[in-house]
Amino acid sequence: MNQRWWIGYGAVALTVPGLALAVAPVAGQSTLATYSLRVTSAEDGPVQPDAGLTLREAIELANGTLTPEQLSEAERAFVQPLPAGQGSRIGFDLPAGQTTIALVDLLPEIVAPELVIDGTTQAGYDGSATYDPRFPAAPAVSLTVAAGSEVARGLTIAADGVTVRGLSLYGFRTSDRATQTTPPSDIFVSALAPPVDSSPLSPVLALFRLEDSDAAPRGVVIEQNWLGLPPDGEFPTVPSAFGVTVFNALETTIRNNRIQNHDGSAIITGFRADGLQVSENAIIGNGLAGMPDALRLEGTIAASAITDNLICANDGSGIYLYKPEGATQITGNAIQYNGRRFERAAVYLMGSDHQLTDNFIGYQPGPGVAVTAYPESHRNQIRGNRYAELDGLAIDLNTQGNTGVEDFQKGDGPNPPRNSHHRRRETGNAAINAPQFDAYSFASGAAEVTLTGTADPGSEVDLYRVAEDGFPYSPLSEPLGTVSVSPEGTFSATLALPPGTRVSAIATDPEWGTSEPAAVAAVLATDGTLPELPTPPAELPNCDPPAPPPEPVEPPPPLEPLRLEIPRNIHFALDRSNISPESAGVLDQIAAALLEYPFLTVELHGHTDPRASAAYNLALSERRALAARDYLIRRGVPLERMRIVPFGLTQRRSQGNTRLDYARDRRVEFIFTDVRGLDIIFQDQEVDLQLE
Repeated sequence: MNQRWWIGYGAVALTVPGLALAVAPVAGQSTLATYSLRVTSAEDGPVQPDAGLTLREAIELANGTLTPEQLSEAERAFVQPLPAGQGSRIGFDLPAGQTTIALVDLLPEIVAPELVIDGTTQAGYDGSATYDPRFPAAPAVSLTVAAGSEVARGLTIAADGVTVRGLSLYGFRTSDRATQTTPPSDIFVSALAPPVDSSPLSPVLALFRLEDSDAAPRGVVIEQNWLGLPPDGEFPTVPSAFGVTVFNALETTIRNNRIQNHDGSAIITGFRADGLQVSENAIIGNGLAGMPDALRLEGTIAASAITDNLICANDGSGIYLYKPEGATQITGNAIQYNGRRFERAAVYLMGSDHQLTDNFIGYQPGPGVAVTAYPESHRNQIRGNRYAELDGLAIDLNTQGNTGVEDFQKGDGPNPPRNSHHRRRETGNAAINAPQFDAYSFASGAAEVTLTGTADPGSEVDLYRVAEDGFPYSPLSEPLGTVSVSPEGTFSATLALPPGTRVSAIATDPEWGTSEPAAVAAVLATDGTLPELPTPPAELPNCDPPAPPPEPVEPPPPLEPLRLEIPRNIHFALDRSNISPESAGVLDQIAAALLEYPFLTVELHGHTDPRASAAYNLALSERRALAARDYLIRRGVPLERMRIVPFGLTQRRSQGNTRLDYARDRRVEFIFTDVRGLDIIFQDQEVDLQLE
């Protein structure tokens, strides 16, 4: 083997025929000079002094395989030294309309610890243009493949603490050849990434230190990127093969990315991915022409977690664990509408000690969760999930006896009760028995129903509401509660459930894991009938971002009391109800106010002086109020806003007997009401007073 070693700027490069690799310095011991680097040219090709700094040149500067002295004076203006102890920063200042970097060859493997490649620094990036962290804002900088070129990887990361943020990467693939162990990807994370065309039998793989976990890059962060699609969101002319490949790395974080349109899986692991964190990503429409599963985890995945992702409309399983070493937590995800090309379980588990909780799993042409016994599986806890529209069991524990592809991928259906200790070894989750209700129907009492049954002693039984039609098995729609199983293997639960409710249950034993669901039982009415409950509206397939929240409505300004500087009464001559010219002037003001403020209503209270009988004066007061109302109607005031109330002589203005007192008694008062509930400030008047 022809090998040549050389050392420069803290990095070590190893070359073999057809292979050029750089070894990352040991974490915390990097001697690389660090820079703030500004990419100003979207060109790609050989490194050479010119007017603009390319991404290739920026990575080589960060890696220490290129020095500022090798740049042109113009390029050196885009390189600023940083204090020791922090990683280099690569930002972007590309000319408007030239923000797509089309690669003609693989970029150098990133071996600079703590390097940050930040596409959000490009002018035009609007990080606020999103309202769901699973759908980050459209990147402003794209990284793709030049026409006529073949580039297997967008970015290859081999150093600790590297962050890739806010980029669009798409179009990275190879023609069909020996790429099964080193899949082409938008982003490939590994200590010394194997060459694209290597295979497990290639002697050169011994050089990649796969067994040395200290060599694996730790703490790589991939966030806010669009992987597999350009910034306009259109399907790319040439799709990428895979999204992110974590081939040999520790504690990689993949969060807040949109990962879409790949021929293979969105995220795939290889030899080592312990501590992998996949959170709040939109993983949509992957596996279109190759590995169909959205997330496919192999190798060591201890302490990994898949949380709060939207995993939708991928061609195979949403999550597929294939012979993993170590356990993962799968929590809070929406795993829906997958299996578009292959009928598979929404989640397919191999291995032991996985926890799958509080997810929504639905619209799958296969079971919700399939647990295989190959080689064995124990203690997989599958609880608190909601299921809908499945073509199979919500939880299907496969047996080794059923080893066909369909059995392992789609499930083998309900298992009979365990009848031999050998079943512990040959069935998923050690063949824990599904609960069995004592009857297929239970009569409800006045307000509650008591459900009884049997399950493995030492287990807990989670009871579920079943919303969809179908016996004996239907998806577990809604958790209702949990009860413990007695040492004798019985359980009982009293619940407030309306007649017509259908229920099922699963059992979980901490030593063995979670069972398949119980056959459905129904809650009968007191008369023994089974009422038909309303069918909930069907949900249409949808992988789109949630609708934008409604525009905030500007709260109306606080209402202020209306100030009316108008008279509130008119006066009349003795024993008369006609409107005098002076009173007409007052009524004109009242009519104008009522027309200007449509929220005003008015009562017209008629009054008289005491110099006649009560009956006569009551009629006279009504005539006066009617005369005032008729005048206002003629001025355009709507009739429905006025009400006549005659009082006669019952409410005098005073108890005096002078001509002035009587003149003030002969009146119609206008009692205004603001329908908005506010007080009104008024002004009294006596300009039309008639002394007689």
